Amino acid sequence: MRKNLKEARQKAGAERHKQQENLDAGLEIWHYLKDNGITQSFLSSKTKIEPAKLNLALLGKRRLTLDEYSHICWALGVNIDRFLKPKPPEERR
Repeated sequence: MRKNLKEARQKAGAERHKQQENLDAGLEIWHYLKDNGITQSFLSSKTKIEPAKLNLALLGKRRLTLDEYSHICWALGVNIDRFLKPKPPEERR
């Protein structure tokens, strides 16, 4: 019984980790803004992304679209790969 519970917890933790990886770019951008004294308001006006949508993405509560991400990189003057980490495709079952 304990072994099944432990496996279930590990599986749930792995799933949360996968979900979080998908949102890491927003959090990386948030840290970049803080480290460089750039406001979300400035980024929102420069990228034309609604402030509420941008805020949710930067807090890891919403995924950025590819267009939004590329606009952010343009506005910040960074390469498109600045906030992304390569990862292998997920295995299909």
